[in-house]
Amino acid sequence: MKRSEINEIMKQALEFFEGQKFYLPEFAYWKLEDWKKKGEEINEIIENQLGWDITDYGRGKFYDFGLIHFTLRNGNLKNIPKGAKTYCEKVMIMEEEQVIPMHHHIQKIEDIINRGGGILLIQLYNATKDDQLAESPVVISADGMQKTLESGSIVELKPGDSITIKPRHYHKFWPKKGEDKVLIGEVSTVNDDYRDNIFLEKIERFIEIEEDEPLLYLLYDDYEKYLNRET
Repeated sequence: MKRSEINEIMKQALEFFEGQKFYLPEFAYWKLEDWKKKGEEINEIIENQLGWDITDYGRGKFYDFGLIHFTLRNGNLKNIPKGAKTYCEKVMIMEEEQVIPMHHHIQKIEDIINRGGGILLIQLYNATKDDQLAESPVVISADGMQKTLESGSIVELKPGDSITIKPRHYHKFWPKKGEDKVLIGEVSTVNDDYRDNIFLEKIERFIEIEEDEPLLYLLYDDYEKYLNRET
């Protein structure tokens, strides 16, 4: 993706957040020079992968296969024994025609919540031992109600609805055709996007960026490059 494309996507995302009256923390708006003035007080942001994340999964077609994330809070697995956070919260935006590719998590359990806008569709499968799609029924919890679904079932989430997705539940999601953008919440156990995503097809979770203009705001995958810190 080009940096200019990422910058424009961020601007549009902020307009949508404002329209939905959803507010991001202060560091979402820091310029590069603001980050460089900070010291050890921002270690949690860096180490726990907080902040902007925009990807087209290496397909080069963001509005077909793409997602805007912002990680608001997150723990770190290595620090949990020391009493650190055991949870994560994200906010995401998806537009009509966009799809998140089929994937599952090894250890993360998550609630996907429709926070507003259009209707969100989620397709579900169990994972086989060799990480293929199983034909077995999928047992889920939707807003506290347990349901057993056929393999490959599609669940419809209206604004306010949520679903719990457990480890090794393959899932992909997309907005219902003809609907508005969807504001999506995610509340989960600690999240690690570098190590805990298993995709059914070969994709690139983090993308190469063509630096065709100055960055607007840092992605969390930019931290190591621009701040000379480990993520």
